[in-house]
Amino acid sequence: MTAPEILPRRRAAGVIAVWVAAALVALAVGVFVEPDWRGAWLLVGLGFCFFLAFAVQLASGRSQGFIMRISASVLGALLVMGLIGAGFALAELFAS
Repeated sequence: MTAPEILPRRRAAGVIAVWVAAALVALAVGVFVEPDWRGAWLLVGLGFCFFLAFAVQLASGRSQGFIMRISASVLGALLVMGLIGAGFALAELFAS
């Protein structure tokens, strides 16, 4: 017998929170890091987002779809950071 959820949690909220954190990290790296080191720091930021995704999904307390939510979080963070990083790369290319 399973117990009904008293307060159902939204599954997408944790995934989107990691995407927002990835955007903030990518923007911070793009603004504060010199262009030669941006790629390395974006990888560090992606690692941070990876651990953040695990922390958020473990805190949700739901086991159904755990791997899918982690995958969506990390893949979305990779895409968000890649797009923002490409934007900074294009801006640097045209500024020279």
